[in-house]
Amino acid sequence: MAVASALDRRDAVDLAAASIMVGLTFSWGLNYVAAKISYAGFDPVFVSIARSIIGGLCVLGWCWLRGIRLFKADGSLVAGIIVGVLFGVEFLCLYIGLEYTTVARNTLLVNTMPFWVLIGGHFLLGERINARKLGGLVLAFCGLVAVFSDGIAGGTDVTLMGDLLSLGSGILWAATSIVIKRSKLVETSAEKLLLYQLAGAAIVGVLVLPFAGPPIRAVSALPTLALLFQSLYIVAFTYVLWFWLLRRYPASGLSSFAFLSPVFGVLCGAIILGEAPTTRIFVALGLIAVGLIIVNRPARKQVPG
Repeated sequence: MAVASALDRRDAVDLAAASIMVGLTFSWGLNYVAAKISYAGFDPVFVSIARSIIGGLCVLGWCWLRGIRLFKADGSLVAGIIVGVLFGVEFLCLYIGLEYTTVARNTLLVNTMPFWVLIGGHFLLGERINARKLGGLVLAFCGLVAVFSDGIAGGTDVTLMGDLLSLGSGILWAATSIVIKRSKLVETSAEKLLLYQLAGAAIVGVLVLPFAGPPIRAVSALPTLALLFQSLYIVAFTYVLWFWLLRRYPASGLSSFAFLSPVFGVLCGAIILGEAPTTRIFVALGLIAVGLIIVNRPARKQVPG
């Protein structure tokens, strides 16, 4: 079994993995549009709860079929609870923020997460920021300025609140990643880690739901299909496929595709929802995408001798 596993491992991202990553990042960009569409029938907090419960049940089924042990003691419970709470609040910020801003601004602000990880890693994990990554950070923050200037120029106070919640989601996503890196969770299975997060999102959502609006707004086919798309396809399929890729390919190579997610998010919002991007959004997209490419580019290996 160990030999087979070793043979399955790849040293570099091949054409098949690259094609899958393009499909995954497109799906994750489309997810923002699906969430926005689902709000016509359901409150954002309810969407977050339903997505987490339905997707979590599917992941549990996957673990049962694969014989993945979830309940063995591995010292990850406390960190798992912390990550679950962070993830739950993160998704509430993302989903509530998305209701008050455009898909383009939401996806750009949420996907600043790698830059916050870079800053947090510098101060908390001893992962020093070199000149190349600093350049990527500068581009990203210029992109942030462009996003917020777009909201201030053409929006309202409510739009600004949506933008701030979206940015908060990206920061909380980064905090989740840093907690994982500093805890036993870094050694646990990806499926167990995902279930900690989904359970946290469901519980936090249930606690907040009484303070939100009516859970059901107007049940119809399209919002329901959009909710099921998020639950069954995004959570239960694309995340499991992502874990499969991580087991077989270098994470650094896969992360180099991260810039595509906000690109697809902006494009899907424009094509499907008719949210025409402004010049500032195109500038922000370019700055953040290039920043992501620079930050996620693997360091060159030193040649001996």
